Amino acid sequence: MYSFNSRIRYSEVDEDKNLTVGGIINYFQDCSSFQSEDIGVGFDFLESNHRAWVLNAWQIVLEKYPKYGERITIGTWPYDFRGFIGYRNFVLLNEEKEKLAYANSIWSYLDTQTGRFAKAGEYELSCYRLEERLDMEYADRKIRIPEGGENAEGVVITEHQIDTNHHVNNEEYVKLAMDILRIKNPRQVRVEYKKSALLGNVIYPRVFTERSEKTVVLADEDGSPYSVVVMS
Repeated sequence: MYSFNSRIRYSEVDEDKNLTVGGIINYFQDCSSFQSEDIGVGFDFLESNHRAWVLNAWQIVLEKYPKYGERITIGTWPYDFRGFIGYRNFVLLNEEKEKLAYANSIWSYLDTQTGRFAKAGEYELSCYRLEERLDMEYADRKIRIPEGGENAEGVVITEHQIDTNHHVNNEEYVKLAMDILRIKNPRQVRVEYKKSALLGNVIYPRVFTERSEKTVVLADEDGSPYSVVVMS
C-alpha cells in the first residue's frame, strides 16, 4: 500500500468539525496522484505521452468521519488492470489504524490526442505493484436510474470547479449532488461518470428518492448525464 500522513485542517471541515465528503475524495485522489508521481508515471510522464487516467466510478463507504485536528493516514493500491481499465482501492485510517473510510474506484486510460481509450504499456504497468483487493461489498459500476424524478434548478459551471484537465473535477460533482440532495453525512456514495462538463456548461439535475437511497442525475440540456450520484 502506498500511503501518506496528514492532519485534518480547519479549511477541510464542516460546521460540526467533520472532514467533508469532498475532503475525503480529495485525499483519495491526491494519494493516487502522489503514488504515480513517486514511481515516475505522474503528470509529466502522462502529458509527454499524451495519456491520462480518467475516473469512471467511485464507491465510497464512510464508517466514521474524522474531525478537525485528527491525524490520519491515507492509503491506496491498484489491484487489477484489464485492457485500458484500472481498478484501485483506497483507505483512510486514524492513528489507531481504525478504518474510517474506504473506497473502490474504476479508471480508464485515455489517449488525449485521439480521445480514444488505450491499453497501458508494459512500462506503466510494471511501475505499479498489484495487491489483493479490499474486502468490501462491491457494487456495480453502472448505476440504475429510477423512474420519475423531479427537476432541480440548473447550475452553471464556473472556473473554480475546473481542474488541470480543463473539465469539472471529480469531487465537484459530488459536492453539487450533496447540495441538491441536502444530505450532510452520507454513509455510502456511489458515482458513475459519463462525460466531462466544461467551463460555462449548465448542469440540469434530476432527483430521485427510493427508500434509504437518493439519486441525482447531473445532465446537460438534452438530458444526457455528465454523472450519476447515489447517496445513502
